[in-house]
Amino acid sequence: MTPTIPASKSASRRRLLQGGLAASALGVLGAPAVRAQAGPKIRIGFWPVAAGLPFFAAVERGFFKDAGLDVEPLKFAGAQQVMEAMLSGRGDGSSNGTGSANLAIGEIAQPGLFKIFCTNPSNAKFVLEEFLVPKDSPVKTVAELKGKRVASGPGIQNVTLAKTMLERAGAGAMNVTELPIGQHVAALAAGQIDAVYTLEPTGTVGRLNGTTRVLEAGVVAHYILGDPMAPWHGGAASLTTEFIRKNPEVAKKYIAAYAKGVEFVRTQPAEARQYMKGYTAIEGALTNEVPLASYMLYNEFKASDAAYFQKFYDLFTEKGIFEKKVAVDGLLYKG
Repeated sequence: MTPTIPASKSASRRRLLQGGLAASALGVLGAPAVRAQAGPKIRIGFWPVAAGLPFFAAVERGFFKDAGLDVEPLKFAGAQQVMEAMLSGRGDGSSNGTGSANLAIGEIAQPGLFKIFCTNPSNAKFVLEEFLVPKDSPVKTVAELKGKRVASGPGIQNVTLAKTMLERAGAGAMNVTELPIGQHVAALAAGQIDAVYTLEPTGTVGRLNGTTRVLEAGVVAHYILGDPMAPWHGGAASLTTEFIRKNPEVAKKYIAAYAKGVEFVRTQPAEARQYMKGYTAIEGALTNEVPLASYMLYNEFKASDAAYFQKFYDLFTEKGIFEKKVAVDGLLYKG
């Protein structure tokens, strides 16, 4: 039991001296624990998909901690929830993998909401999105899905893209059923649907268990951007402008530490893969099989990259999903 009587004067003096010595020692050593708590908590929302790997790696490798940052990962079921957390002030940013169109809807609701500092562009080489069919399906092209039962991942970005790509591929105007991504392979295997527009690692899961095959990958680059090798900036890491305004130096440190995560994934992909575990449903043999996304930091954007990003956003304006045009250039972090 803790004593309730006052300590003696000599004991108090001894503790004071000991505390002073300990503080001096911490000062000599740099006091990393104290420094780590000096700044604000940075609440970053993420969707449990492979594209968030730089963020996961930066947390687990200690890149944020080494920079003296207190980062709190917030897991959400979808990109829309990440955006809503930023809108409500419950989140300070998003990790890669968060749907860029979902973020743009938040920008329309609250102009000046965020700044994008890293995207995860995909295409036929850096595979993220694809149409899947059952392994023994006779369908050979996306156009042949006309009249079939097709599903997509949940959310306005997935559904809009799926419908538009089917139409542009020659399948015509079709209804698309929203399904959680975790149900895509099972729904195909059970014969509940004939095809699905999905995101990795769904295609890898279906291939490994022998139930599905990829009909076509890199489909957004092909049917929306007009070039299978064009960069589709479908996901993005961001910070709210409110956080950047209040904590400009902390924001710079955070982005620099995040960039270390990007560099780690680029240069040591085999080592980085392990950090999907715990943040996504990817583990075991799947960890070594799932395709890795490409990444583009704000200071790596060329005019052509911004143009392709804008073309993607313009689709949502054209379809009436965005109430007004969203200018990509105004959303990019400038440093």
